[in-house]
Amino acid sequence: MRMTISMEGRLAASVRREAAARDLSVSAFIAQVLDDFLKRPEPAQVRPFRLITVSGEGPRAGIDLDRPRALESRDDEERYR
Repeated sequence: MRMTISMEGRLAASVRREAAARDLSVSAFIAQVLDDFLKRPEPAQVRPFRLITVSGEGPRAGIDLDRPRALESRDDEERYR
């Protein structure tokens, strides 16, 4: 089957260069690349990530969650008084 395609000059030059490197005509190269691409299996459906949380009282007052070492310091102070 004959088909006409249009592509940007830079892409066309790359296709010609790659086809020549593989000792193929441009048509044969494009057909091979498309055939290989279409034979690839579909990627498996990735299940969406679901964050499981637990209920609680929330963060402690006075603790900046952007500074995790502050939490460690507070715990150490409570433990080793």
